[in-house]
Amino acid sequence: MMKKRVLLKISGEALLGEQDYGIDNKVVDKIAQEIKNVGNNVEIAIVVGGGNIFRGMELSNSTGMTRATADSMGMLATIMNAIALKDRFMLSGIQTQILSAFSIYSMIEGFERDKAIRILNNGNVLIIAGGTSLPYFTTDSTAVLRALEVGASVVLKATNVDGIYDKDPRKHSDAVMYDSISFTEAINRNLRVMDMTAFAMANDNNMPIKVFNMNTQGNITKAILGENIGTFVHN
Repeated sequence: MMKKRVLLKISGEALLGEQDYGIDNKVVDKIAQEIKNVGNNVEIAIVVGGGNIFRGMELSNSTGMTRATADSMGMLATIMNAIALKDRFMLSGIQTQILSAFSIYSMIEGFERDKAIRILNNGNVLIIAGGTSLPYFTTDSTAVLRALEVGASVVLKATNVDGIYDKDPRKHSDAVMYDSISFTEAINRNLRVMDMTAFAMANDNNMPIKVFNMNTQGNITKAILGENIGTFVHN
């Protein structure tokens, strides 16, 4: 029987913890422990963002820097986060490898689909960095793209809210969370599950998305194991 394979999307902002900038090792250690709790039942790929260090779009808007240049800096930030994740994972006893959309000589190997699948088949956690290597694409798009390439069954989007709501729960106390919603309904209701490029790619290729709160203890483990938490977006 083939093992289940999932792709977990972790934003850079999630690594901030209570800090204003950088990486909180307490958060990374929590992620590592929850992944360790999964055991060998699931093959796990992780796409990590870089927003705790640089966000290309915001940097471009605030400084007037060329968007392509700012996005390149953001992609380098994802590599820094990937190295930090790998370090803490290995200390926790989780065998981990990094592949990046662009290689860094003697440090990070370039992403190749066959290589990525071999790493997963060998039972290692795969951390994918460097975005798509192209400007104007977010790590949401990277997550869906890589999930399709490695044959994942679902994209697990770890956020700081419990799921997808009909309106912003931070502004509206009567906001209602969806347990399940179709891509079509989410598009018609203009619910921002991911950026529209990522969302359209997931819709076109029937790649379901689970949105959940990673700050709730145990939720990462539960999401990976397929338990009923958060909001399930499907075709």
